[in-house]
Amino acid sequence: MTARPASLVFIIVTLIIDMLGIGIVLPIMPRLIESFTGGDVVEAAHFVGLQIALYSVMQFLFGPLTGSLSDRFGRRPVLLASLFGLGATYILSAFAPSLAWFIALRTVAGVMASTFAVANAYIADIAPPEKRAEYFGLVGFAFGIGFIAGPVLGGILGQIDLRLPFLAAGILSFANVVFGFIVLPETLKPEHRRKVDLARANPIGAIPVFAHARGGMVLIGGYVLAALAQRGLENIWALYTGYRYSWSALEVGLSLAAVGFLFAVSQGFVVRLVVPRLGERRALLTGLAISAFGSLLYGLASEGWMAYAIMLIHIPGWALVTPSLQALLTRATPPNEQGLLQGALASVNTGTAIVGPPVATAVFAYHIGPEAPMLLPGASFLLGALLLLASIAVIAAGGSFAPRRQVAD
Repeated sequence: MTARPASLVFIIVTLIIDMLGIGIVLPIMPRLIESFTGGDVVEAAHFVGLQIALYSVMQFLFGPLTGSLSDRFGRRPVLLASLFGLGATYILSAFAPSLAWFIALRTVAGVMASTFAVANAYIADIAPPEKRAEYFGLVGFAFGIGFIAGPVLGGILGQIDLRLPFLAAGILSFANVVFGFIVLPETLKPEHRRKVDLARANPIGAIPVFAHARGGMVLIGGYVLAALAQRGLENIWALYTGYRYSWSALEVGLSLAAVGFLFAVSQGFVVRLVVPRLGERRALLTGLAISAFGSLLYGLASEGWMAYAIMLIHIPGWALVTPSLQALLTRATPPNEQGLLQGALASVNTGTAIVGPPVATAVFAYHIGPEAPMLLPGASFLLGALLLLASIAVIAAGGSFAPRRQVAD
């Protein structure tokens, strides 16, 4: 289908509003859970970890199903239904009478928070193949904008009342439903729709969707290694910078805002400049190489200011990776499986978010502890660099990437 600029603008605005809703609740989540535990920080910390894990597990389990539903019923209704369900969980969470209710509602929110997978399938529908990496980069741009503005707004509202950010997030989500209902056209043609196959609409059953292309399984295998490194980096950042540079919570927050800004700029502009010149495969390998170098530098940086300098290298590199991968895979996937593909990719990302953080924190804890052979607080970043180099080796060894002949469903 030929790309429609108006449709692209609508979906990007939709994602920005959606990400604002998610970002708003981040700053106050720990304090709200503390209010349920009577101010017990240790007990609250366990429940914060529990709700994050449940949220991620639900995204991991239900991503392929949501994508498959969009292949059957169209992108528009599934996207709007997910946004409505997410808005409802936000509103109900603001009035949760107990911690058990709050955790249950956050678990349901994990099922509903599948808009990015459907949005990516929507973009695959409207973008010509040669521009898909550029358009997928705009999804990252929307993510970055929401990541910058959402937590700031949530912090301001949380100063008034800890439950107010959830109300604001719910209102934003419902406004997003109305906005999408009015302006978002359907992009999946009736002839490209397929029945929901429950055997494939799960993280394991969806794996064969990657095999549509020669080298596709190798490609996704390499990406798993890279994503594990990135998820570890993201989740060790506050611990690492607090320990090594003695950064305060404000300084950590400012650094994350800088990350969000650079990521948004890179996804919005660097991707569209670099990928057309290098091609998706070379851009992917280049991005991985730059990311490995950046991770190595993070692990060795002795001063806090160096982290900001390294961001200028690392973030544009990582920004090339996911859009290039998505563009390669969507080229090899038939129109009636684009939703399943994006749901499977969402499960891959969420799965690495479940595994990567505990590994990174365990490596960090060991290498600053008394049993470590030497003090090495940057060990998690060095491990990340090794994983990224392994990713390059796997993808490069996989040879050329090309679509196989598609079989109609």
